[in-house]
Amino acid sequence: MRRSAAGRTGGRSVRHGRPRSRRAAPTGAVLAGLLAAPLVALAPAAAAAPGEPAPVAEDDAGDATRPVQVDVTRFEPRVLSPGAVVTVAGTLTNTGTETLAGLDVRLQRGDLLDSRAELLATDADPDPTTAVTTPFQEVPGELGPGDSTSFVLTTDTGTLQVDQEGVYPVLLNLNADGPDGERRRVGELSTFLVQPPAQPAAPTSVAWLWPVVERTHRDAAGRFVDDELAAAVSPEGRLDRALAVVERLPQTAPPEGGEPRPSVPVTLAVDPALVEELALMAEGPYDVAGREGAGEGTDEAAAFLDRLRAVAADHPVVALPYGDVDTDALTAAGLAEVVTRSLPAGSPPDDGSDEDASAVLGADVLSDALGVTARTDLAWSVGGAVRPDSLATLRAGGIDRVVLTPDGLTDGTTALGLDGGSAAARTTVPTPDGPVDALVADSGLSGLVGASSGAPGGTGAGQRYLAELALLAMDGGVDPAAGQTVLIAPPREVDADPAGVSEMIAASAQVPWLRPATVVQLAEGPSVDTGELAAPADPGGLAAEGLADVSAAVAVRDDLASAVVDDPAATLARYDAAVSRSASAAWRDDPEAFRSAAADLRATLEQVRGQVGLLAPADGTYSLASTDAPLVLTVQNDLPFAVRVQLRVQTRGNALTVADVGEQVLAPDQRTTVEVPTEVRQSGRFGVVATLTTPAGGVLGEQVELQVRSTAYGTISLLITIGAAALLGLLFLRRLVRFVLRRRAGTPAAEADTPVPLPPTRSPV
Repeated sequence: MRRSAAGRTGGRSVRHGRPRSRRAAPTGAVLAGLLAAPLVALAPAAAAAPGEPAPVAEDDAGDATRPVQVDVTRFEPRVLSPGAVVTVAGTLTNTGTETLAGLDVRLQRGDLLDSRAELLATDADPDPTTAVTTPFQEVPGELGPGDSTSFVLTTDTGTLQVDQEGVYPVLLNLNADGPDGERRRVGELSTFLVQPPAQPAAPTSVAWLWPVVERTHRDAAGRFVDDELAAAVSPEGRLDRALAVVERLPQTAPPEGGEPRPSVPVTLAVDPALVEELALMAEGPYDVAGREGAGEGTDEAAAFLDRLRAVAADHPVVALPYGDVDTDALTAAGLAEVVTRSLPAGSPPDDGSDEDASAVLGADVLSDALGVTARTDLAWSVGGAVRPDSLATLRAGGIDRVVLTPDGLTDGTTALGLDGGSAAARTTVPTPDGPVDALVADSGLSGLVGASSGAPGGTGAGQRYLAELALLAMDGGVDPAAGQTVLIAPPREVDADPAGVSEMIAASAQVPWLRPATVVQLAEGPSVDTGELAAPADPGGLAAEGLADVSAAVAVRDDLASAVVDDPAATLARYDAAVSRSASAAWRDDPEAFRSAAADLRATLEQVRGQVGLLAPADGTYSLASTDAPLVLTVQNDLPFAVRVQLRVQTRGNALTVADVGEQVLAPDQRTTVEVPTEVRQSGRFGVVATLTTPAGGVLGEQVELQVRSTAYGTISLLITIGAAALLGLLFLRRLVRFVLRRRAGTPAAEADTPVPLPPTRSPV
């Protein structure tokens, strides 16, 4: 009987232990672990067929009807052979509120699946797994609320009627009596039995692209805002577990002799910004959130870097763009230059020379910290898709190949071998400037890696992984010479179980239908046509408000670049790094944090530009003693590098004219006086406004308003003075001429000038 739709959902996950040991296990031990690693209890499967010895309730879904969590610790063999004994063991935990008695368990097998497409179809329409059932086996004792008990179930391939190559859905069905005496299913686990082909057409090459990525924990000025990175690299932290996955891989000695090396190569995709932060922490005490020496991760960061250095020595390394910038979001916002400057190969200097200016960004960080030469020509698209203009930007920045998912291409599923063709990770993407090489990551298998507590379709991640790859190997149409290729690229912030995932990776060197490969080898393998670039169904991206602040900050940065004297790209690399960290794709899932980071970036860049400016006089007044006395202004440059500036002086009216002094070079961390030639046309007081700008026109510092006082004669004043003096001279000359003429006429000057007295008007008597 087919289960109800509701009965196809729900379930619980296995709780995996995480061993602390980092030493690589021997190949035989890892193979044994692969065959006995824990599975995952997930979606409910089908009910038992009617008429069987023990009554089994219908699958009337709901967590209340499945109160027992099934944790499987042993399921072997993972890969069946004819006549094999199948053993399932684990623990049962009652998460409900009722005591359960009469526990018994059995396996139920579904119909044979002989293609990967059929297996994927069971995700949407699960097999009722009632084709074959085994007898129930008793689990002794009762199970009270919160109690746990162990169980072991043993059967064989004959009882399960597994007699053909392929994959079989299988359900572990737990029944019990409730307090009311009614018998019902109380727990279940669904997975797959795998019987691989005895003679595969050709082994499938499997390559892994493993992320070592973490969002930034620093602000735009480079200060740590929290100490969460210390927790991530500490034992049992997310990055600690991610690195442990690679460390646990088995090692083998090369045929030519020498030190053992990992039997499976894993390409590490490393963000240089993360390594840079770890190096800062490892140097010694570091401040956190303004508290001096508050960081507690120095030892953990140093230990993690040592481990990463050792792993990188044995595995290929790809450098991601610094900060793992959101290429699509930045390109759409018109900030393609930010993407270019963050690319691991570095960007060309702003002066147009051929010198590499990637002093802070890119592969140099990984080379210095890890001692490896990382690949810089491979871009791993965030979200699995890429815009055409983004691809053009990447290509111009030295990227030769991109990693996408099937959703990023119009016919991307062709690369997975689901339509009757062979799986091939390699493809090309047509663009107006010519085709671009690409690799298609298998999103289904990649998603299993992070599903250490569950997986699509209700199966243990490791068993589902083997099942899908076994079905690929059964494809009779595969070209034996070319084989098939699969690329697995887990989510960037993968949180993996080291034991389970390392066994998945190691399987490619331990089962006959698989073989390990590197990303480079897949790029040289068979190719398929996957169509053109496709717009992502869920483009995601960064919040528009935050992008506006990033854009404003970049404008400030570019304006400042026009003023830098020596190699703007190298000089401003630390600020370019701040822009990249603030525009990381890691902020997609945290819009509020992105807005905060972007606002901090803008404020920081504006503060940097504000470190160059004019100094106003103490009383705001200048005095000019002559008509051509210079106006002396003081400029302060608090930046650690020299800059070119322009000085603009504006006056009110025509009383004062100011000459252009051209560009001035200000030495770092110094005050400089600038003499501005002037011409005074009249004495008095008048206002002057002085502004300092970059060559691109951006204002540096604050405008300075001055009162200029002139005690010198201007042109007009001088003309008036000269005119008055001339008039006075003419009057004096006139008087002199009259005096001379009178003398020549014989009239004494004294007489001529003596007035005649008038007669008295009254008698003096």
